Amino acid sequence: MKRNSAKRIEKPAPRKVVRLRGAGKTIVLGVTGSIAAYKSAELASLLVQQGHNVFVVMKHDAAEFITPLTLQTLSKNPVMTTFFDEKENWRPGHIELADHANLLLVAPATANIIAELAHGLANHPLAAIALATRAPILIAPAMNGKMWSHLATQANVDLLKLRGVEFIGPEEGMLACGYEGLGRLWKVEDIAFRAEFLLARQENLIA
Repeated sequence: MKRNSAKRIEKPAPRKVVRLRGAGKTIVLGVTGSIAAYKSAELASLLVQQGHNVFVVMKHDAAEFITPLTLQTLSKNPVMTTFFDEKENWRPGHIELADHANLLLVAPATANIIAELAHGLANHPLAAIALATRAPILIAPAMNGKMWSHLATQANVDLLKLRGVEFIGPEEGMLACGYEGLGRLWKVEDIAFRAEFLLARQENLIA
């Protein structure tokens, strides 16, 4: 008998989820006083699930939208809101966070924090960490569309980009103020993915 010369048809292997190198890093997550601050809970949870050590630093007005306790529970680390938090010896100081961070992620970022970072102001822990860290910085803006498009805001964004700061978003859509336009926080999953990309890129540069 002749051997069957027909080629055996093999089923394609299932797609594998490729995990970027860079997992297990320290991320400082800055949360500012935007209505989109509630989305930082999902972002913190995603980053922790990806294996990172997340430390949340909140501006005082961010606590009007989401509680520090929520973010502390999700990040499994203490949350810093003021310099006075450093009196408690179990909280890492802002300089220690700046030194150990592999990435500073500010999401959501208001026009005010963007202006503070552009001009080197440091009157609260988040701005001080941004000034002291040598880690990559990723900013995810969220604000009224007119505020985003204002020449002052765009000048601050351009200045930060010249210094190597990365931006993701904002996206266009219905805003909390009732207007529709460019200013909504970028999708949380995409922010987390960009954070992974920057960590992997930094790891490759160091290697």
